Amino acid sequence: MADGDPSENLSVEQLASRVGMTVRTVRFYAGRGLIPSPRREGRHVFYGPDHLARLELVRELQAHGFTLAAIEGYLEKIPADASPAQVALHRTLLAPWNPELPETLTREQLVKRAGHELSDDDLELFAALGVIEPTPVEDVFSVATAHLGVGVGLLEIGMPLEAAHEARRIFADHGTQVAEELTGLFKRAVWPHIKQSGQTAEATAVIERFKPLTIAALVTAYEQAVDEMKREAVRRR
Repeated sequence: MADGDPSENLSVEQLASRVGMTVRTVRFYAGRGLIPSPRREGRHVFYGPDHLARLELVRELQAHGFTLAAIEGYLEKIPADASPAQVALHRTLLAPWNPELPETLTREQLVKRAGHELSDDDLELFAALGVIEPTPVEDVFSVATAHLGVGVGLLEIGMPLEAAHEARRIFADHGTQVAEELTGLFKRAVWPHIKQSGQTAEATAVIERFKPLTIAALVTAYEQAVDEMKREAVRRR
C-alpha cells in the first residue's frame, strides 16, 4: 500500500466499509459516475476523502428519498474539483433534516417488517409511493422504514397504482416547493441571525429543531385546510 495519510489510501473494500455499503454497490455507483475514478499506482487502485465524502452524500440523499436519477442530477451540480470539506457541507446541511437513513432489506425481511405477504404488485405500489427503491441486487431494496407503515396502510385500503403515482407526484411537487421556500427563509432570515449571535457551533442543533417545528406547522396548516374544506362542503349542501 502507498505511504501517507491512510484516508488517502483506501481499498474499495475499506471504502465500502466506511460508508456502510457493499463493494458491489460502490462499484455500481462508480460505474454511474457518482464518484471520480480512483488513484492508480501500478496494479493497485486507491480511494480517498473525496470518494468518501461523495458516497456519504449519496447515502444522505437516499435518506431524503432521492431517486438514483435525482442523486445524479444533484451531484452534477457540485464542481468536480470541490474539496471533501465542500462536499461534506452539503451533507451537513441535509443530515439534520432526516434523522433516519434507509435500511437495506431483503424481500423476506421486508415482508416481516410489513407484517404480511407482499406480491410483486404490492412492491410496485411501495416503489410508486417512494417507500422502497431497488438496488443492484435482485430482491434487495433500500427501504424508507419510517414510511413503511404509511405504505402498508395505503396498501390495505386498496389504493390503485395510478393513484399512488399521482399521490407521490402531489406530495413531491408541493413538498419540494415548501422545502425550497423554508430553506430560503432559513438562509435569508435565520442563518444570518445565528452568525451575528456567534452561535455557529450550535447550527446543527438549530436546524434539527427547525425541521420538526416547520413540519408540525405544515401538518397543522394541512389539517386546518381539510377541516375548512369539510365545512365549506357542508355549507354548500
